[in-house]
Amino acid sequence: MDVLGSKQESGWRNKRGEASLSDVHRSIDISQSGSRWRRLAAFAGPGYLVAVGYMDPGNWATSLAGGSKFGYALLAVALLSNLMAIVLQSLCARLAIASGRDLAQACRDAFPKWVSIPLWALAEIAIIATDIAEVIGTAIGLNLIFGIPLELGVLITALDVFIILYLQKMGFRWVEAFIITLLGVIAVCFAIQIFLADPQWGGVIRGFFPTTEIVTNPEMLYLALGILGATVMPHNLYLHSGIVQTRNYGHTLPEKKEALTYATIDSTVALCFALLINASILILAAAAFNSTGRTEVAELGEAHSLLAPLLGLAIAPTLFGIALLCCGLNSTVTATLAGQIVMEGFLKMKLQPWIRRLITRAIAIIPAAFVTIWYGDAGTAELLILTQVVLSLQLSFAVFPLVMFTASKAKMGQLVAPIWLSGIAWLIAVVIAGLNVKLLVDFVSG
Repeated sequence: MDVLGSKQESGWRNKRGEASLSDVHRSIDISQSGSRWRRLAAFAGPGYLVAVGYMDPGNWATSLAGGSKFGYALLAVALLSNLMAIVLQSLCARLAIASGRDLAQACRDAFPKWVSIPLWALAEIAIIATDIAEVIGTAIGLNLIFGIPLELGVLITALDVFIILYLQKMGFRWVEAFIITLLGVIAVCFAIQIFLADPQWGGVIRGFFPTTEIVTNPEMLYLALGILGATVMPHNLYLHSGIVQTRNYGHTLPEKKEALTYATIDSTVALCFALLINASILILAAAAFNSTGRTEVAELGEAHSLLAPLLGLAIAPTLFGIALLCCGLNSTVTATLAGQIVMEGFLKMKLQPWIRRLITRAIAIIPAAFVTIWYGDAGTAELLILTQVVLSLQLSFAVFPLVMFTASKAKMGQLVAPIWLSGIAWLIAVVIAGLNVKLLVDFVSG
């Protein structure tokens, strides 16, 4: 019996319902008799599924646009976004382990319906925006490698549901292995491309230090918010709070504290890896395009075609295409899981994964197909960046509840976030909200 959890139920409006992702809940055993390294290894995995959301195709569009237009200047935004992500994802693990709830379930159990239902709708909009980016990114990857037309590639992306179903049937560890393998491929592709691009490392180091121009220049702020939206993604907060619970950790306070420590290490290491990939995309764009005077490169297809003549090696565009396709496939898996967590958590509505996936993918395919057919590459680039800004605008509606819950002793019990951590989290929440208000004011004022 979960003694710690039962003492905390008084802090919630409704009692805890069904377990998050019930089909894989606590399906991965944590051996209490093994060494610390073995237990840490057993927790490794969820962080990399979360990290995928920090390097999806939408990230590529914003990073390419930022790197080609402003050189290395927006590396500071990528670093700041990643630090924010590390804090917020650690709170997701804390919420899950302390309360036994994912973020969607927590919102349902803490707020009245007139609050939780709009939060559900906003979460679904964020997932659709994420899915649009994945559809476009995967379609462009298929086009770059195999020459498949974008319009057909958009339709082919609907078939990825079978990959997910097959992996889930084999077990959750296979899902994690699939993700980590593709992440390794992406890392190798970018390592080679960075070596070929030979960036100015002094400029790279200076780029990690922020300047006031990021806030005062509306165009730079727009791209900065796009990077923020592409990095700290709303669906990742729901995702992490669900998949952490696939580990069969103990129910006592010491066991939960150990689980929280290992889960935090897992997500922090994985997000540092994500920062390397994100920074690589921006550095590649700055070194290959900005330094040669090509400051308007935002289309993934255009970037692909320019890499061979600029880097002087025919394999560079192929590596770019392979990495993009891997990103699209990875993001597909994690968005599906996040969608399942959001729908089941907020509405207690269970759908077969393939039905849920096809519904979400159909909603994403329609605008992606329309833009692809009518506007081509230029339109898809603009749509990719727009989806990331939409994600940034949705972010506060996931971040504020998360910070509220983890700062509440009544809800979290002895695993409540320490005051210093809650203070940092509240500052992050306010900064995100403030930047979004600034974006809206700039947009309305033209």
